[in-house]
Amino acid sequence: MGSRKRRRAADRAYRPPMQSPGRPPGWRREHKQRFWDAVGRGLSSEEAATVAGLSPAVGGRWFREGGGMPTVSTAPLSGRYLSFGEREEIAILHAQDCGVREIARRLGRAPSTISRELRRNAATRGGNFRYRATIAQWHADRRAKRPKVAKLAANSALRHYVQEHLAGMLKTPNGSDVSGPKTRWNGRRHGRRQDRKWSAAWSPEQISNRLPVDFPGDASMRISHEAIYQALYVQGRGALRRELVACLRTGRTLRVPRARTKGRGKKFVGPEVMISERPAEADDRAVPGHWEGDLVLGLDSSAIGTLVERSTRFTILMHLPRMDGHSHLPRTKNGPALAGHGAEAVRDAIAASIVNLPDHLRRSLTWDQGAEMAQYTQLRVDTGLAIYFCDPHSPWQRGTNENTNGLLRQYFPKGTDLSRHSVDDLAAVAAALNSRPRKSLGWRTPAETLNDHILSHQESTVVATIP
Repeated sequence: MGSRKRRRAADRAYRPPMQSPGRPPGWRREHKQRFWDAVGRGLSSEEAATVAGLSPAVGGRWFREGGGMPTVSTAPLSGRYLSFGEREEIAILHAQDCGVREIARRLGRAPSTISRELRRNAATRGGNFRYRATIAQWHADRRAKRPKVAKLAANSALRHYVQEHLAGMLKTPNGSDVSGPKTRWNGRRHGRRQDRKWSAAWSPEQISNRLPVDFPGDASMRISHEAIYQALYVQGRGALRRELVACLRTGRTLRVPRARTKGRGKKFVGPEVMISERPAEADDRAVPGHWEGDLVLGLDSSAIGTLVERSTRFTILMHLPRMDGHSHLPRTKNGPALAGHGAEAVRDAIAASIVNLPDHLRRSLTWDQGAEMAQYTQLRVDTGLAIYFCDPHSPWQRGTNENTNGLLRQYFPKGTDLSRHSVDDLAAVAAALNSRPRKSLGWRTPAETLNDHILSHQESTVVATIP
């Protein structure tokens, strides 16, 4: 008993009294590394937390605090540092009264490393120096932190320049301030059909590349655009206020990992029906029969379907009336799409519009990855059309259809109720577009070009059948 007290007194002699820093969390550095590695692979915060062995709530909190950016390096630790597994071995051998040199020999480490570990990272609650692996790992992780003052926090002139060009007031040509609409910061991205904060709204890249122009001889007035993004998104940097993200172009409050955006395609779309598999003859527009389709949306979920033939620019408009009960029946999960442009309604409308065309004019249909095309397999059986889907966020892959939708907005402006238009109204608008001369067609109309294709195909068929 006396020797134990003397050892404890010797330990205190070499180490000043220290207060306990608290209780260790239920996670370690490797948990965070596994979490951010899973997020980088495209998993959601909850899924990444489960992979890392944590609760989904912890994953969501880490993602928000980091602004969607990793808060710890995902690179493995150097072998010069003790791992958690080695600390567990030290705790077990130390509890078995093994000496420092014996522990060092079994672990292949220097005795000084083991001695320093037992003294430096021991548990100190209650005045006792007992070594536990979890406590030791927690102490090591805390000491490994090297908090660096952000450049924007240390340089007030640079911080003022960034804030002024990011969130500065708009000014009239005579220099008067323009405040714009009143907005309230709620910590979330701006909603649809809501006013946004008016500001100078320079992008971080514009600010970063403008600094050498405005301050050519001042090397302290330099910062990368990534450092500005981190100052905005990562909590605890203390440089820029988090609400300034409302001044960015996107206005998003969290950064989204690139791998997560790649997995946003619809589950019913497989690689075999992507636009990359579409035949080459559809790209050069030499062969008619390849169509592009989309929905033109209006007020209160009203919609009109559009089909455009790539070679002739011939347009077909599809009437998508609302179903009974749209205005007064409550929405039910997995129920029918009362707005009139659900998967079944769109499938039937396309089939009814295109099934009477000759076979050589029904080669393929390209659509975006909207949920209204979830029943494309049945549509392919009903019409014989080969269905292809564009890549996510790539409307230029349906350029003909997008251009036609822009022309249609003259008749169906945004924010208007499209359900009030009848079948005859849509037929009249389609006839107007198809009777306009087009520069791309040599100033011929789409109707004339399509009719010429049909006649030439009939003549070639007749000639082929003559013995």
